[in-house]
Amino acid sequence: MIDALKEEGIVNKVGGRFKLSTLIQKRMVQLKSGARPLVDMNTHETMEIVVQEILQDKIYLDASNNVKATPSADDAGGPPEFDLNKL
Repeated sequence: MIDALKEEGIVNKVGGRFKLSTLIQKRMVQLKSGARPLVDMNTHETMEIVVQEILQDKIYLDASNNVKATPSADDAGGPPEFDLNKL
């Protein structure tokens, strides 16, 4: 068993046991369907990858219980997009 799952910290980070379970299950399905891991690890164990993604604040559940990736500083670059029709 993964030690991080034994502690309350990861449960509190996500917002409860139900949300943690939902997040883990949905993210594991994504990874098994071909999604790329958001953490760099030397393992192919999807459970370990998902737990690390949660601990590193890489993924979360939105209000509709969908898995979302946290936008990183790398993704924030570039010029802002404007809708010129609204000017």
